[in-house]
Amino acid sequence: MKNQEIDTAASVGPKPPAGVLERGISILECFSEDRLRMSLRELAECTGLDKATLLRLLGVLTRARMIHRFDSGSYAPGPALLHMGMLYRSTFDLGTRLQPVLHEVMRQTGETVAFYIRSGEERVCLYRENTAREVRHHVEVGTRIPLSAGGSSAHILLAFTGGTTEHQAEIDAKGYAMTRAERVAEMASVALPVFDGDGTFLGALVVIGLASRHSVAAQRKAAEIVRHELALQGFASKAPSGWRPVQA
Repeated sequence: MKNQEIDTAASVGPKPPAGVLERGISILECFSEDRLRMSLRELAECTGLDKATLLRLLGVLTRARMIHRFDSGSYAPGPALLHMGMLYRSTFDLGTRLQPVLHEVMRQTGETVAFYIRSGEERVCLYRENTAREVRHHVEVGTRIPLSAGGSSAHILLAFTGGTTEHQAEIDAKGYAMTRAERVAEMASVALPVFDGDGTFLGALVVIGLASRHSVAAQRKAAEIVRHELALQGFASKAPSGWRPVQA
């Protein structure tokens, strides 16, 4: 009976972090595109924190403008996070060089182009150029997608950060990964690794289009365009000689 009570208690919700900083971070990580506003009850369920502790931490985060509290009592990410995000993008020092690549690839292929980096077990969209076509795959900057969900950019990120992917042989042989309707039905994508001039692996650049028009031949052509445009801006789509992936 005692063991049963312990098991039941453990299954009620997630175990809250022990440290104060970790608890604050766990609150911020509850928010996502699908959960932009959350109630106190929802945050308690998500973090495993009791409401008294949660209210105290929310007060600190609200004063720091990392959390915004609405009059209704619900909570959302605050403006300080946007400021921190912009600082992060500035430290990467990629935008002025990489954005023209995305724009030109989008112009030549007519499809949406995005640049992803790996963050833990997720990929995060850092830059994008959405095609103006009526039927398209729309990507937003800051979008986080589990690597386990698949997609060509996920396979590239795994291959070049010490992970494992069933596309490894294709990537080794061709220098890119292609998928069709793997993560999103009716969509096809091709992704290539992006290396800076000093050989540092930066992330994955992906071209995504409707499978009915983005044929295998079109995907291969898109890969050629990406290689060319990356080279014009001082990037490379191939690892330098002797390069070895760094475990993420």
